[in-house]
Amino acid sequence: ILRNLQESMASLRASDEHLASKVQAIEVLVAGNYVRRDDLDRSITAIFTKLDRIENKLDLKVDK
Repeated sequence: ILRNLQESMASLRASDEHLASKVQAIEVLVAGNYVRRDDLDRSITAIFTKLDRIENKLDLKVDK
């Protein structure tokens, strides 16, 4: 009975280590998919620049 329990414990430990490594790999994968702050800042700046140009063009149209 004790040998059977030892084998079961060893099997559970191996399974636990395997699952822990899978979870760690998923954490690394998910963390790599976040948008970096400087990338977001550049994108937002570009969007607002374009919006400003559109606004200026609309203002010129209204003035005519």
